[in-house]
Amino acid sequence: MTFMKKLWIGIGVLVLLTPLGVIIPALFRAEGAWGEWGIDRIEKIVGFVPEGMKRLAGSWKAPLPDYALPGHSTGLAAESVEYVATGIIGVAITAAVMYLLAKILARKNETK
Repeated sequence: MTFMKKLWIGIGVLVLLTPLGVIIPALFRAEGAWGEWGIDRIEKIVGFVPEGMKRLAGSWKAPLPDYALPGHSTGLAAESVEYVATGIIGVAITAAVMYLLAKILARKNETK
């Protein structure tokens, strides 16, 4: 099995496990998905918010906020499909960026 095939299998497993970050907190009646906290929630958990986090908190806006597609419909089934779709879109974009970055870095190493 090639390295790339192992890598894609690993990414696939991680994609399949991703919903656990939402499912497990719901089972334990926790507040929201693990790791998707705003600075107010971090302050509640940790007791303070690091200065750098405060400074950068408003600088990033999610391209697909609340896991919703533009012009999204309502209902549990539609929201579930959108949740999975936005996850797939995120993985695809991340994989494409990493692939292009690897190609650029490989090309630079060839010229040395």
